[in-house]
Amino acid sequence: MLASEVDPSPTGGLVAGPVSALVRARALSEGGRAYIEHARENRSLSFRDLDQAVDGWASRLHECGVDVGSTVGLVIKDPIDFAVAFLGTMASGRWAAPLDPSMPAHGTGGLVAALERVGADVVCADDGAPDGVDVDWVDIASATWRAHTGVHTARAPAGERGASGGAVLASSGTTGAPKVIPLHQEQLLHTAGSVVGHHRLTPDDRGFNSLPLFHINAEVVGLLSTLVAGATLVLDDRFHRTRFWDLMRERQITWINAVPAIISRLADPGVDEPIPPRIRFIRSASAPLPVATSARFEANTGIPVLETYGMTEAASQITANPLAGPRKPGSVGLPVGVDLRIVAEETARADGRLRQVESDKVGHVEIRGPSVIVAYEGNNHADRVDADGWLRTGDLGHFDGDGYLYLDARTDDVINRGGEKVFPREIEEMVLVDPAVAAVAVVAAPDPELGQVPVAFVVLHGVDGVTEHAVAEDALARIRDRLAAALVKSKRPTSLNVVHALPAGATGKVQRRTLRESDVAVIFRLDCR
Repeated sequence: MLASEVDPSPTGGLVAGPVSALVRARALSEGGRAYIEHARENRSLSFRDLDQAVDGWASRLHECGVDVGSTVGLVIKDPIDFAVAFLGTMASGRWAAPLDPSMPAHGTGGLVAALERVGADVVCADDGAPDGVDVDWVDIASATWRAHTGVHTARAPAGERGASGGAVLASSGTTGAPKVIPLHQEQLLHTAGSVVGHHRLTPDDRGFNSLPLFHINAEVVGLLSTLVAGATLVLDDRFHRTRFWDLMRERQITWINAVPAIISRLADPGVDEPIPPRIRFIRSASAPLPVATSARFEANTGIPVLETYGMTEAASQITANPLAGPRKPGSVGLPVGVDLRIVAEETARADGRLRQVESDKVGHVEIRGPSVIVAYEGNNHADRVDADGWLRTGDLGHFDGDGYLYLDARTDDVINRGGEKVFPREIEEMVLVDPAVAAVAVVAAPDPELGQVPVAFVVLHGVDGVTEHAVAEDALARIRDRLAAALVKSKRPTSLNVVHALPAGATGKVQRRTLRESDVAVIFRLDCR
């Protein structure tokens, strides 16, 4: 039963919103069954416990003078405490703004700037406030919460969001105006319901999530989808490779929420690591999954990989490969719960509409639907959404004849080599065929004649210092020859660069801008001109 099918009377500090209704319904239907468990501690929360904890959270916010409609910054490391705070804040009609507990206090990407971007009226954290934070701060680890002086009335941005509550997330704004994205409870639960239906989650499922809870994926695909399904979710503080498969067996896991970097780490289990038979699938999101990595994981574990595609603006999931139908390597699957179209790269309109492209032709990916925002807060980036509600995602992609979506590149990552467009993923997939390659990223480098040329940064297994130059040279020579045989000259990288690691964010997504703009330490370089 979904939240929209429940209409309980509000009690305690809760309001009659969809999240509070869903929590109450699950407490009635599932009772003492576990909703969440800590992967490494003997701690859990039943659905009945969750109902009481969420009600208590709402009451304490009220006692601290935090008005309904206000924005509550969540800086919480403990996964179970975060789950209660996230759900309790939304269920009480307030806005939850999850933030990375490890971020520095100051700077463009720091906590102070992030709190300003999301318009936080108060912060709830499981640690003390760093110096320089002038927002009221509640340490939830203390015995009693401090009652604030004055009433926290929602700031102007929160007023624009409305009083229904939900989640608000924001980009750092390092490359332009920050994108502030408020998502109402209904949007979040629409996507959660789509995840449940598409992945066939039931109360018998036991999911595993080690992805950061301050990201939309873990919040919706993990916490909310499990709540909708009446299932159980095992939460870890981060990904641990040691004894991973033993943990999956001990916790009787049936599905895993992951990203490509995790799947790559798990793709070669040792002979003493038997794979638990109960795992139905592993779900990949947040970044493109290399075909070679997916094939290696499935061959060595026997576990199906479901590659998906999502973004914060759509409350996470947009497309997914089907669990029962064909799973196509390299594709992110079929649209789920949203409308999706691919339009020509030129912006000229015909008959008032953008021209949609034919199958196998690359164009801009656009989406709309119940979970998709219709505007960014403050009307920033207004050009991304048209009058009919179509949001331009910033991705380039194409459909195959069966309607499966393939992502070719982010628009910012396309390399313009003398007027010819080069998509990094095509090169990366070919480099990853070599067994010596652990990871690769292809980015644009400036060129005085051609404008831009592709260059590749490669991480090799067992190569992390100057003593392995001979190994690196042999591997790069093989890669160079394979690329020369398979790609036209305009698509070949002008250099192959071995590095210790690729810069990546919390979910493992490669930060290509860092590779383009920073002086990256290179262990070995092979010129391919």
